[in-house]
Amino acid sequence: MRIPAHSVCTAIRDDIVSGVFERGSRLTEELLARRYGVSRVPVREALRTLESEGFVVTRRHAGACVAEPTELEAADLLEVRTLLEPLGAARAAQRRTEAHLKVLRGLVRLGQDRARRGEGDDLRSLGGWFHETLAQASGSPGLIALLTQLRHKIDWMYAVEPPARPVDSWAEHGAIVDAVARGDAQRARALAAHHAERAAAAHRPRRRPGAPGAGRVRTSQPSVNSAGVRN
Repeated sequence: MRIPAHSVCTAIRDDIVSGVFERGSRLTEELLARRYGVSRVPVREALRTLESEGFVVTRRHAGACVAEPTELEAADLLEVRTLLEPLGAARAAQRRTEAHLKVLRGLVRLGQDRARRGEGDDLRSLGGWFHETLAQASGSPGLIALLTQLRHKIDWMYAVEPPARPVDSWAEHGAIVDAVARGDAQRARALAAHHAERAAAAHRPRRRPGAPGAGRVRTSQPSVNSAGVRN
């Protein structure tokens, strides 16, 4: 059975974001095909996609390598997200469905409940799902793709400090959903802009590992053929 290139692409991207493949390290088709249990064809297609997304670069005499973004490029990502997320919220206020609202309200209830209880372990994941659903509610495939790519890159380049008062952060999420539910695009945009600016201030650049053995790869990753693939 031929494994879709997008599944291989997701697996490689996840390994880049999580630091399995360090910045600047080589990505050979043979190594990747063996790691994920696939042929070189989907690996080659996946590398082309990841190069277009900025995660991979092709270097003379070295081939495909993990990209090494500059500090300026990393800073630009946060600025772009503070511009696009408010646009997504405004469009969501105009295009959201009842299904989107149901999911958003459920996530806010979960987030607020866990924040009040001091159960912070899952709050970042819940926040990610919230913003992903809000982007989906915009009804704009191009905007959804951009925000998804930004989220992956920011996770790759930044560590995030948890908010000092998670209850306040989830109150902001709730206010955004209320504006989206009312169809108030202007208020949804303003609230999302404020929230994005506060979130950006909590991001700290990840340090590039400098220990000996840089570029080595862990071998515990399940193959793409297994049930553990993340899509």
